[in-house]
Amino acid sequence: MAQEQDMQSKKLAGSKPGPATQRYLDIAEIKEDVMVMKDGTMRAVMIVASINFALKSEDEQNAIISAYVQFLNSLEFPLQVVIQSRRLNIDNYIERLRESEKSQTNELLRMQIKDYLNFVQELVTLGQIMQKQFFVVVSYNPLSDKAKGFFSRMSEAFTPALSVRLAEDRFRQRRNDIQTRVEHIISNLGSMGLKAVQLDTQSLIELFYRVYNPETYDNQKMQDVTKLRVSDQITTV
Repeated sequence: MAQEQDMQSKKLAGSKPGPATQRYLDIAEIKEDVMVMKDGTMRAVMIVASINFALKSEDEQNAIISAYVQFLNSLEFPLQVVIQSRRLNIDNYIERLRESEKSQTNELLRMQIKDYLNFVQELVTLGQIMQKQFFVVVSYNPLSDKAKGFFSRMSEAFTPALSVRLAEDRFRQRRNDIQTRVEHIISNLGSMGLKAVQLDTQSLIELFYRVYNPETYDNQKMQDVTKLRVSDQITTV
């Protein structure tokens, strides 16, 4: 009898919540528009606007290709290009069209809005409309693992927080170095007609929140980063 009650109490209690996603991320903290990784390296992310290459003239296409080749040859550090595809959520847009249809006093305009609304809804029903975003990720690694001694690596393995917490002056220097790389990339992409903007702290946090919570992102927007309460060891992730 006691065993049955114990099993029933466990069922009522339910399973314990699993560990937070943050535990499995390589990011130690996000601050001042850069990401500090758990291995002490840094990352900066830029979002890049796209261009319609096919609509360009042949001379314009050749100029873009030439500028891109020069850009690649000028790189002295690694970078990563990430393309994110997400289903475009137009529910708010459709709702605004419905409200506009109801409030429209001109009968002709109201019918046109209704026809357009039906067209959009049919278009969404026939196929998913995808939204693509383009990101460029630049990294900065002040020290390679090969340059570290055995005792240094062992110390970081047992006390990883020591390697994560950068002194303020070291953080400033490394941030300045990665910002130089960011400015170089933005300038070279601009020569190809590609506008690039570095993501700030709030945008970086929202980006990872959207990646790891795609189903809840549209319904549960994130708060402003300045209003978030953070722990002493890890500022924001």
